[in-house]
Amino acid sequence: MSLSTLSHPAAAAAAAATGSGKFLFPAGPAVQSVRFPKARAPVPAAVSSATAAVHADSAEDRVSSLSQVSGVLGSQWGDEGKGKLVDVLAPRFDIVARCQGGANAGHTIYNTEGKKFALHLVPSGILHEGTLCVVGNGAVIHVPGFFGEIDGLESNGVRCDGRILVSDRAHLLFDLHQVVDGLREAELENSFIGTTKRGIGPCYSSKVTRNGLRVCDLRHMDTFGDKLDVLFKDAASRFQGFQYSKSMLKEEVERYKKFADRLEPFIADTVHVLNESIQQKKKILVEGGQATMLDIDFGTYPFVTSSSPSAGGICTGLGIAPRVIGDLIGVVKAYTSRVGSGPFPTELFGEEGDRLRKAGMEFGTTTGRPRRCGWLDIVALKYCCQINGFSSLNLTKLDVLSGLSEIKVGVSYSQPDGQKLQSFPGDLDTLEQVQVNYEVLPGWQSDISSVRSYNELPQAACLYVERIEELVGVPVHYIGVGPGRDALIYK
Repeated sequence: MSLSTLSHPAAAAAAAATGSGKFLFPAGPAVQSVRFPKARAPVPAAVSSATAAVHADSAEDRVSSLSQVSGVLGSQWGDEGKGKLVDVLAPRFDIVARCQGGANAGHTIYNTEGKKFALHLVPSGILHEGTLCVVGNGAVIHVPGFFGEIDGLESNGVRCDGRILVSDRAHLLFDLHQVVDGLREAELENSFIGTTKRGIGPCYSSKVTRNGLRVCDLRHMDTFGDKLDVLFKDAASRFQGFQYSKSMLKEEVERYKKFADRLEPFIADTVHVLNESIQQKKKILVEGGQATMLDIDFGTYPFVTSSSPSAGGICTGLGIAPRVIGDLIGVVKAYTSRVGSGPFPTELFGEEGDRLRKAGMEFGTTTGRPRRCGWLDIVALKYCCQINGFSSLNLTKLDVLSGLSEIKVGVSYSQPDGQKLQSFPGDLDTLEQVQVNYEVLPGWQSDISSVRSYNELPQAACLYVERIEELVGVPVHYIGVGPGRDALIYK
């Protein structure tokens, strides 16, 4: 994949600063100069204390203005930091609902004491006592993992009883699905998808081929074994490496009899619960897992997940009408990362990629795998904004870019013959051959992790944020500058 570089006028102007606020940039054979605004003066301590109050007011205004049913969705290849925003917004909502995916999600959040929680299936509103968490019909449930997550939360003082509802229509993900996931990946050899091996794809396959089991089947243990037998036999007939015996079936049925008793208090008709809540004017925040570029229809197929993490998945995954959905917030890193295989046009290799990976601590929450890192891809981001109709963006990990002398932004794709592509291509052969055209923006050297007001950010950081808004046509309302709850700027 080859690269070409453009210079945005304002970015080029800031590329080579002199002490007087005068900047130089190359323009063809000559070197021209241009006046650029001087860096903001340090904020006095007296102003800093007042800034905290302003920050609190702007945060309250921004969050309280969100619609009754709002959503937080990923707008790259996942791992953008959706969980943190959901955790921050949750106190202003009555319900936080997961609409798709399973334990392949890895949402990292922190409580007020700074303790870290890695959530996979439980919605990220769980740390807030007054919030009801719902796992919708579009999700897939690995019951042992679900209880393991709950046990971990409760051992750390987070009460879960009476605070989580699981849809009776959601499909059950069994250990056999996880075994099949690994066997499929091994079968693909060099063209493997790079899944989390959590059994998500095989479980959704069972759902689509109509031999899957749902949560409501746990209420009918008299027929549960027969249905599970079909799944076991199907896997054994498909994969030579899958060992199956009647004793395995008997053991699994006995295991799920115990799970059924414990899960019963969590099971609900969540379609009814959510629609009743909407009628009662309760506020609902939808939490997406994975991201649009991993969507089964709109992502880089076949290197995608097995569900619909884009806006359409909200309706099918929760059973609510499109007309009730209001604000949708797209979460996007200040750069790009992805886990697993598949095309990645702006990927960085060598020291540059390692620098982003290390600074951003880019290792999978679910798998621990090192993430591939690269520059922000505006073509992919605009595509995600079109599909989802985002009302605003949450730009995360802006602090990771601190210390770079310059920052590149992929603004367009060209084909090998030089012809510019008008949209994000669905054909992977085309995507693998694109030439990425970059704009170069100035970097900043100061640590911004303690900044809480947009006006206190370095000039170059503001330029970066505003150029993203200009390129995608969607405002950035939230800016992440660290992992903690408070490390968030409201713009």
